[in-house]
Amino acid sequence: MHYIKLIYLSVFCGIISILSFFNIVYSYYLNLYLNLNTYVYAFLVSLVLALVFYISKNNDKNKITIYEKILTILLGYFLLPLIIAIPFYFSIYNLTFINSYFEAISGFTSTGFTIFNNINHIDQSLILWRSASQWVGGLYFLFSIILLIDIFDHSFKKSLTNFISFNKAETLKQSLKIFFLYSIITFVIFIILNIFDIRLFNSLNMAMTIISSGGFLPSNNLSNILINNSQTIITALLMLTSFFSIFLVYNLIFTKNHNLNFFNEDIHLLFYLLILLSIFFIFLNFDNNFIIILLSLTSSVSNIGFSFNNSSANLSFIFLILVMIGGSFFSTSSGIRFLKVYSLLKYSINEILSYSRPKNIFINKHLFSKEFFELNEIHKYFLSVLIFIISLLFLSFLLTLSGIEFENSFKLSILTLMNTVNSSMYGLADFNFYDLHFFTKYYLIFFMIIGRLELLTLLIICKKFLFKN
Repeated sequence: MHYIKLIYLSVFCGIISILSFFNIVYSYYLNLYLNLNTYVYAFLVSLVLALVFYISKNNDKNKITIYEKILTILLGYFLLPLIIAIPFYFSIYNLTFINSYFEAISGFTSTGFTIFNNINHIDQSLILWRSASQWVGGLYFLFSIILLIDIFDHSFKKSLTNFISFNKAETLKQSLKIFFLYSIITFVIFIILNIFDIRLFNSLNMAMTIISSGGFLPSNNLSNILINNSQTIITALLMLTSFFSIFLVYNLIFTKNHNLNFFNEDIHLLFYLLILLSIFFIFLNFDNNFIIILLSLTSSVSNIGFSFNNSSANLSFIFLILVMIGGSFFSTSSGIRFLKVYSLLKYSINEILSYSRPKNIFINKHLFSKEFFELNEIHKYFLSVLIFIISLLFLSFLLTLSGIEFENSFKLSILTLMNTVNSSMYGLADFNFYDLHFFTKYYLIFFMIIGRLELLTLLIICKKFLFKN
């Protein structure tokens, strides 16, 4: 195996071992001994694997192929949750392997589906472990984007050049930059939540959930955590950290040359968000409680998904559309991505107008950029949307065959592929994952991973193995 493959897995096994050690210390400090041994198992397994992967790495300097990169990422999405599942499987709650693995995959992909019916009855250390699984999964997603940057279009890659160097010799240095930025933002969210008098334990868990665009809550209901309007508003605003690019703050503060090209996507997202806020405030504020609408709106666009139980269920279709569109390409959220939808829409309209008005010239470029759309980029966007639609229909069909009514199957399929937790604003707050057939859980596990990978990677793998020369 090539160097990047093994060192990549070694690093994340090492991070999981650190999180396991933190849980051990936390359990000892608060005298939480019920599941203490499970974190010891996870610590030992993750540490051994980290050392084995590191020692076994191949120092071959040949360039790793895009196929090997995709397979490395895919392997990590199946392997690392196996380690995360250890505390669930050996806990006092008698979980089966499939339930433990389902919970671990749901956390690692930052989806938030849970097999626990009552979070308040879970040991605090295990609640913290669930949140940590999201945190490391969000970091893994960011590293995956950097590793797979070659398959993305030039405009996305250019927006990183203020922060990231793609020189292979500086891989470790750039990886540490991402790790520290991700950790600092998490810490800042934690501090802000504490300033607004959210309980310390809840603040820690919520910080790891928000930065990773996850869906796990440390309590059964969000209303148990956010008890006043100021806490709700600040949480809604903090959720935008996984909507905009994670590099936005760094570029604004530390970049000397504030070229609009570097903020192209974030400026589009800002206008998109302002338009949504205006529409919801003027036309969709039925109950005159815009604060709840604000939280549901930011939760949907950032693909987090949690909401209050009294959220407007009659807006579920609109919220699902926002979930499908998603946020920034270099955020921890999922979705098709707003810039892709905007580019496809503008390009399609210009193509139609060019036939109806052949003498006119229609410019295919973003509002805040001097660069024109590349035709191959438009093809990639179209294929991504097409693969999403096919995946959505296929998963909806499988879930319907499993005995889930069509409306719930369709909603659940969207949330699975977009890695967004089920909640009351989607009409699925009471959906029971524990009682699902084990085949159905395997379907959901597979498609949660598919949703976390860039959908274009599926075509590349298919091209490699199905269309060999």
